[in-house]
Amino acid sequence: MTQTNQNQEIIKTRCCIVGGGPAGMMLGFLLARSGVEVVVLEKHQDFLRDFRGDTIHPSTLELLAELGLLDEFLQLPHQELRSVQVTADGQTVPVADFAHLPTQCKFIAFMPQWDFLNFLVEKAKQYPTFHLHLETKAIDLIEENRKIVGVRATTPTGNLSIQADLVVGTDGRKSIIREKAGLSIQDFNVPIDVLWMRIPKDPALGEMSLGYLKSGVFMVLIDRQDYYQCGYIIPKGQFETIKQQGLAALQASILSLAPFVGNHVKELNSWDQISLLTVKIDRLRQWYRPGLLCIGDAAHAMSPAGGVGVNMAIQDAVATANQLTASLQKGPVTISELDRVQRRRQWPVRIIQSGQIFIHRRLINASVTKPGVIPPYILWLFKHVPLFRRLPAYLIGIGPRPEHIRAKAL
Repeated sequence: MTQTNQNQEIIKTRCCIVGGGPAGMMLGFLLARSGVEVVVLEKHQDFLRDFRGDTIHPSTLELLAELGLLDEFLQLPHQELRSVQVTADGQTVPVADFAHLPTQCKFIAFMPQWDFLNFLVEKAKQYPTFHLHLETKAIDLIEENRKIVGVRATTPTGNLSIQADLVVGTDGRKSIIREKAGLSIQDFNVPIDVLWMRIPKDPALGEMSLGYLKSGVFMVLIDRQDYYQCGYIIPKGQFETIKQQGLAALQASILSLAPFVGNHVKELNSWDQISLLTVKIDRLRQWYRPGLLCIGDAAHAMSPAGGVGVNMAIQDAVATANQLTASLQKGPVTISELDRVQRRRQWPVRIIQSGQIFIHRRLINASVTKPGVIPPYILWLFKHVPLFRRLPAYLIGIGPRPEHIRAKAL
């Protein structure tokens, strides 16, 4: 229901989701599919932004299959990664093989995130209870008697007030919702950042490794057919120092890790072509307050290691829909229901974050003085014992405690 009061539009709904990323869009779709009135706020005018996670993992593809959407989804342009290889000091080693996963799709689909989000929006809009508000920026929470009862937002045409039985923060690692709610954050102080850039690719090159490690320097190359999306690991807070060393030094380091990029690396001729991604691993101690829940990066920021952030956010959304749909069909949810969502998802988040913290502190830390080193026996096991590749494949491709669609459409 919408009304206008003193130059301010007022909307009343069951659930207001702040943030149109993977968690927000999946949750909005699932709730609308079950007849719940839901409003999703997205501060940008579209989803066309670079440097967002664009890996669709086997567990997410399995969810799309459960929703009857997989075949249509896979008609969209994408690439399929069926195994992960790392080249360490010139030695190429397979570290994850998705062939044995108990899923229909035994691969990671690489797809621009905006295509994935637009797909979810298209499906959600088929339900009359789904309402997406673009260019709508949440600026504060509405609180009554220590309970969150809505969101204040701004739009190109004025102010907007959304009154809701539940507010869900899915607005990322810089979440305004968790800030305004005063939720306490535990930060794990990851020692790395990432330089993100594009390097043209020789069309004659076949499939290459995903990761490259040499003398403590680590880089990821994601094959985009006509170019590589490059993630170059640097020590935390050292971007300005690297700039002072010059582009030629960065080009030489990239070429040392992956000689096959050849002269294409010289097309990186301006720092404007290189973006800094500040890496964080953090987690809310409590994900909720009465009338409010945070999920996805707003509840637990993940490192790029394993590319699992999008998958974990979507798993959160499915768990939230499974737990809260029945109550939201009638009205508010209880604090115990919100607590059950956190307890269900906190355990897998802790496992993945613990693994990422270990990797960044012991194996891939970009340290100049004490670089991380992968022990040779670990590389030998990955290379010669195929069973050893199944655990990382499961953790990356599916993750601990995968969720399944339970909430039924009306």
